[in-house]
Amino acid sequence: MAVKVEELLTADINQPARYLGNELGATHKPWDAASVRWVLTYPEVYEVGASNLGHIILYNILNAAPRQLCDRAYLPAADLAAKLRSTKTPLFAVESRRSLTEFDILGFSLSYELGATNILEMLDLAGIPLTWQERATNPQNAQMPLIFAGGQTATSNPEPYADFFDFIALGDGEELLPEIGLILAEGKTNNLSREALLLDLAQIPGVYVPQFYDMAADGSVHPNRPQVPDRILRRVATPIPAYSIGLVPYVQTVHDRLTVEIRRGCTRGCRFCQPGMLTRPARDVEPQQVVEAIEQGMQATGHSEFSLLSLSCSDYLALPAVGMEIKNRLKDKNISLSLPSQRVDRFDDNIADILGGTRQGGLTFAPEAGTQRMRDIVNKGLTNEELLRGVKTAVDRGWDKIKLYFMIGLPGETDFDVLGIAETVRWLHRECRINGRRGLNFNLTISNFTPKPHTPFQWHSVSTAEFSRKQKLLKEEFRGMRGVKVNYTDVRISAMEDFVGRGDRRLATVVRRAWELGAGMDAWWESLDQAYKAWTQAIDESGLTWKYRQVESGEWNLFEKEEEKEEGRRKKEEGREIKEDFPNSRDLPLSPSPSLPLSLDQALPWDHLDTGIDKNWLKIDLQKALEAATVPDCSFEGCSRCGVCGTDFGHNVVVDALPIPEFAGEFVPNTERKQRLRVWFGKVGDMALVGHLDLIRLLDRVVRRADLPISFTGGFHPNPRISLANALPLGVTSTGEIADFELTESIDVESFREKLAAKLPENIPIYKVESIDLKAPSANQLLEAAEYVITVTSAGSLTENGELGRENAAPVSVAPDANWEAWVKTIVETEAFWRVHTTKSGKTQDVNLRDRLHKLELVEQKLDSSTSASGGTPEGRAVLRYTGSCRSDGNLLKPEHIVFMLEQVSQQEIQLLQVERSQLILGYG
Repeated sequence: MAVKVEELLTADINQPARYLGNELGATHKPWDAASVRWVLTYPEVYEVGASNLGHIILYNILNAAPRQLCDRAYLPAADLAAKLRSTKTPLFAVESRRSLTEFDILGFSLSYELGATNILEMLDLAGIPLTWQERATNPQNAQMPLIFAGGQTATSNPEPYADFFDFIALGDGEELLPEIGLILAEGKTNNLSREALLLDLAQIPGVYVPQFYDMAADGSVHPNRPQVPDRILRRVATPIPAYSIGLVPYVQTVHDRLTVEIRRGCTRGCRFCQPGMLTRPARDVEPQQVVEAIEQGMQATGHSEFSLLSLSCSDYLALPAVGMEIKNRLKDKNISLSLPSQRVDRFDDNIADILGGTRQGGLTFAPEAGTQRMRDIVNKGLTNEELLRGVKTAVDRGWDKIKLYFMIGLPGETDFDVLGIAETVRWLHRECRINGRRGLNFNLTISNFTPKPHTPFQWHSVSTAEFSRKQKLLKEEFRGMRGVKVNYTDVRISAMEDFVGRGDRRLATVVRRAWELGAGMDAWWESLDQAYKAWTQAIDESGLTWKYRQVESGEWNLFEKEEEKEEGRRKKEEGREIKEDFPNSRDLPLSPSPSLPLSLDQALPWDHLDTGIDKNWLKIDLQKALEAATVPDCSFEGCSRCGVCGTDFGHNVVVDALPIPEFAGEFVPNTERKQRLRVWFGKVGDMALVGHLDLIRLLDRVVRRADLPISFTGGFHPNPRISLANALPLGVTSTGEIADFELTESIDVESFREKLAAKLPENIPIYKVESIDLKAPSANQLLEAAEYVITVTSAGSLTENGELGRENAAPVSVAPDANWEAWVKTIVETEAFWRVHTTKSGKTQDVNLRDRLHKLELVEQKLDSSTSASGGTPEGRAVLRYTGSCRSDGNLLKPEHIVFMLEQVSQQEIQLLQVERSQLILGYG
């Protein structure tokens, strides 16, 4: 049964369009025709989840499968979550609007160590027991959907979260999820029990069912029955760009663009980088597929920006050719290309050519460390000369601001290396002056290194005290340095990530208790204090405080030989003794032999996951890190013997560099104005919940999809000449909106209307289109008044509600047995209703609202049977129509002003139930 979402999305809900499920690209498949019904649930707010490429790809793939239905759900913001709980309404999927409990399977994306608290929040809002044990003993067990997780964190180390999921999907999901769907369909047909169904799923490579495995005393995990494999294989799939074309949200998302993957996997071998280890081998996408996906996707979505995605875009050798081909094809569309953080050593004129344009985006490089020694330890493969050359290229090509990423707390790091970050920035500042005079601006992010499973540094830790000390060193060093803005990661987040990310099943109770204490949205700054307090209390209550203190203190440090000298000198100068709180391995041999120290030989909670990376190879690479020895990129040089390439995971697929097409020229905005068309349209139904700025973006995309010859403004940021007469308040329906469109060529009015209407949402109908003289004032300039139809109700005496003495009350009164008709008549006959108005600048002024009221009439009155016979103040609803000022200079009469006047004449509390703007009135003079 569908949830009545429209009753939930009232005026007090922020960004209600998040929850509508009516975006362009949304798939509404018949419920009864599906044999398996999925929900892909993203445990973040809509703006994050709806723009996640993996979420979009899997949603499209599942809905492309016959008899499989896939809906979506997102973490509701705090306002809607509170309303769901207060109204006892279960969390719903946005398209079908059905409760999550009505589906067969819910899949959560777990891509962040602390993100599981949001998953528990969503399960609780849906009324689903939080653990597989609770679900197994629930009387409604057979009706409960299967709960699973996928994503980087789930693939890396799912053990801290194992109790919450029926199974884990390891690795790429493009092929794995359809296979799961087939088993589910067969299981439903055969009426299999939950346990039998999970046993069938466990036979699929890439499916890990935690309840079929037990944790040993040393934290290792082993099967508890013979039917499941000892180690579970990570799945690998080939990217398919066509599935990237999909959802176009109405609200602005964090990645408000079309994104297409050009390369999956990275073989650079950065020793701190978990994604680089967990996505091997590298798989380049065929250039023609990329070009076609972008060209078709931009036309289908109407986006004005696209992004090419990879862990290392610059390692896609065909990037300059592909980027230039796309740029040439879309030359006349005012479209820009953005790239994520890229290799500074590969940044050259060819890549700068495809990024330049009328809307030059930001540029991000990640040197990671401030000295050559540290970059060699982490196997960054970057020299000072390459760093300088890349930054100089950016300056020469017009960039005046560059973002740089660094890390502190890396293994083997000394204070000299930390201060080297500031010295590197100072050196770049000195060498890369703009036009030989003005300094380059840098925006720095300095993160705290957090060791990750399946990397050579998985055995390393750094104390939070060391992080704080090193941040203090840098803050002192950067003080007074001009043109540099520095952001630091909170050390508390790093400690929590480390504790959970490398934990075992004992942490499930910690995660659950942290959620109960209010942890959630832990990566967001506004929630950090609350989250940290919740996590620390949960750890204290769990009896694992000793483990967390080890993390806080630096659990082990295999690079202690270098650091011990530095630390010893520092402590000696401070007059303190060196004390060892726990054993470390600084004096133990680091070699791949049977005599390895316990800290390297001991079982790890993720050893039963077969990611393809050989654990012995990680030990060997750790030894090379100690020696500051680098390992070449196996996509372009010899094999590094990591263990991935073979039958199970495939091999590197590298596309060679292609000839770069001749540059066809930058986009030159066509500013010609040959025709102006004025469009009268409506915003009805759920489109009333789309805000004004979102409507402007929507109209821009509609014009692009309709391929209409829109004129652009000039300047550095050309925009389409689309002008709305007036902003419609959120939640207000309308049948009288007006917009002006200016075109570069004359077009038949009816043809324009048909093309525009074909691309507009159903609930934005077009009523009329007229051709307007180009020299005539715009609709916004001509706007004089607006007509509204409002529905109001009386909620009792202002005296009873404690509001009689409100400020600015007008000296007007009517008989106590008056009715709506009398109140309207009194307002019309009264000369003044004064109210204090505060301007945007903070100034106050007295305003006579009556001067702004042109006309007011009672359309309909409905009395409740319980009060109409009493002869007292009438309860019930009234429908009023009024015409009032609506000018661009701020002279407005809002529906709330009518409510204010009604309250003054009635001495009743008046509630505004519904608002519709029926027309905007232009003054043609």
